Amino acid sequence: MTIREPVVADMFYPGDAGACTREIEAYLSAVQLPEELPELVAGIVPHAGWAYSAETAAHVMAALFDGEPETVVLFGAVHMWGIPGAAMYASGAWRTPLGDLEVDAELADAVLAETRFVRDAPAAHAQEHAIEVQLPFVKHLLPAARIVPIAVPPIAEAPDVGRAVARAVQQLGRRAVALGSTDLTHYGPRYGLAPAGVGQSALDWTHENDRRVLTLIESLDAEGVLREVREHHNACGAGAVAATITYAQEAGATRGLLLHYATSHEVMPLGQARDLVGYGAVALAK
Repeated sequence: MTIREPVVADMFYPGDAGACTREIEAYLSAVQLPEELPELVAGIVPHAGWAYSAETAAHVMAALFDGEPETVVLFGAVHMWGIPGAAMYASGAWRTPLGDLEVDAELADAVLAETRFVRDAPAAHAQEHAIEVQLPFVKHLLPAARIVPIAVPPIAEAPDVGRAVARAVQQLGRRAVALGSTDLTHYGPRYGLAPAGVGQSALDWTHENDRRVLTLIESLDAEGVLREVREHHNACGAGAVAATITYAQEAGATRGLLLHYATSHEVMPLGQARDLVGYGAVALAK
């Protein structure tokens, strides 16, 4: 069996099993969800280092995995050059500090048969962190679950990818959910985007820039997300988000629910707001 080894353990999250479990439990214990939630079929989470993003991501994890799905489809952002289309890791397993997560090869094959917009390309995942940082949470909460990892760049076909995956899930009768990963606005001189300078004006500008794309996610507007991000640079995983939205729509979702939002400056303030990243947790519900 081919094993995809971690590449950001001990950097983005603990590489030790005990420390990893303690951090996950601490993040989950701090989650406050609405007393009543509708049935959830998918979610959007950030993928930065846990010190910044896990508080936000834990809100979706706690809510989405409550029904104990047997397969988690992960639509990941793409940060590497040379990934022109949606790339699946179609067999084998991904290693986490808490144990391996096996790929649902039957579902992966069904997806590949369903659409020409996804290819089996495990090499596309070799140095990508967007999916990896979610997996210790998946293993902790769903130790018997299998996964289908798909990296989705911001291509026009991204919505078709999500629909195809949902059709394959339905054909096989899988109890599955989808998890899409994106961070939001990358603001500041470090990122080449600082129209409001630094300080409170920078924070306000980032909040507004993030609010536009979050509103589109809550409205389940996949094509709108792709357009918005092209124009305003307020997500690094627009393709993953678009695929997650259309997957959710095919599974019966009618709306998104923003469960948590923060920026890296608010999570870990270091002087005045200067270089910061937005993080949102959105559950997609029937």
